[in-house]
Amino acid sequence: MFSQKSLKTKFMLQLASASTMLIIIFSTMLYHYIKIEIYENVVQNLNLKARKIANMDFLDIENLKLYREEAGSNSVEIAISNNDENLLRPRYIKTMLGDEYFLILEYPAKDRLITLKTETTFYNKIISQILIDILIINATMILLILFYALFLSRSLLMPIKTLSNKLSKLNETVLSHIDESSIPDEFLPLGKGINRLIDRIHTFIKYQKELFIGVAHELKTPLAVMKTKNEVTLLKQRESEKYIEALQNNISSIDTMNKMISSILEIGRQEGAQFEEGVKKDMIAYLKELGTNFKILARGKNKDIELSLSPNVLFMTVQPTLFMHIIQNFVQNAIKFSPENAVVTIQSKIENKFFVIEVLDEGDGIDENIDLFAPFKRYGNESGAGLGLFLAKGAAQAMNAEISLKNREDKKGTIATIKLPLPKKVKKLS
Repeated sequence: MFSQKSLKTKFMLQLASASTMLIIIFSTMLYHYIKIEIYENVVQNLNLKARKIANMDFLDIENLKLYREEAGSNSVEIAISNNDENLLRPRYIKTMLGDEYFLILEYPAKDRLITLKTETTFYNKIISQILIDILIINATMILLILFYALFLSRSLLMPIKTLSNKLSKLNETVLSHIDESSIPDEFLPLGKGINRLIDRIHTFIKYQKELFIGVAHELKTPLAVMKTKNEVTLLKQRESEKYIEALQNNISSIDTMNKMISSILEIGRQEGAQFEEGVKKDMIAYLKELGTNFKILARGKNKDIELSLSPNVLFMTVQPTLFMHIIQNFVQNAIKFSPENAVVTIQSKIENKFFVIEVLDEGDGIDENIDLFAPFKRYGNESGAGLGLFLAKGAAQAMNAEISLKNREDKKGTIATIKLPLPKKVKKLS
């Protein structure tokens, strides 16, 4: 209940401590104020009597007796003596005799010293009783504050408990959103964040299911074809060339399946790369370095790469493996679907709060109504497993980036785009 890591305990103790300090300060001030007021009455009474005695013509025993008879002052002991100490101001002395308390006033009057002594035991008892009452009230108030702080801390943490209970009931088959209207405003960002996470999990599970179904289908089809061809080949005796042809077809099908399995293994490597530590890089210099390598690949297929990068320098923290996978996939597709002697353009720019990289090819374009990022989606007559863009989208999501495909406005090919969120410092500069 009182764990040091408990937010509820910390809040309760902080609230109780602050309230207790305020109560103690207020009670101390109140106690001293009451004490001063009570003694002030006694002091004023002694001062008044001392001034009356000092105004007498002769400060002697006879006048003192006369004053006592006129004032009837039996509760105050009065004495007159010589001012041997040359006291210039009244002096107050508190004394105690047995269980009784006294207040003494030494009042200078010319060359005489008027001493008045009165018992204050009654006032001391009142002050002591007031102190006891204040302590009892304070203790009661502190206990009430502790109970209130405990109740308040539980009330404040109730939305978190509600969210926790809802999350504990979620599984891969039940991924319902949290009702944001029932969440207090202070916890609304948390609720929205959880709903975004649920959306990502839902998307991930959907793609995983599609991937598993696609893998089963893509592997089953060539295996069925191989089996049928082999059975047909073995139905009767044939020439050796026919057997060689059948074996070559088998090898071709095995190569296709091998590429697919390699793509599936790439999914596992990509999931590991999601936990790769970010590296701060000059993105422009990095793209130039990649562009040099891509030019070698393009020229091997009678095509070329052109760079148009802006700004001149831009430092960002990225996960190199994931970023490289996306750019490489875009460029390889651009080279694959562009005709001979075509130029693939890699360009970059800062747009709003994003660093935008675009890869433009000179192919036939795409059908924008088809979800090319789904697993095993192929376009055109080129060979492939159909997992490249699916993996690129997964890498982009892991980097908190956005990728898209669209046709060029001049209808001369496709634009593949990746948008990386800019760091806060760069946002301010831009």
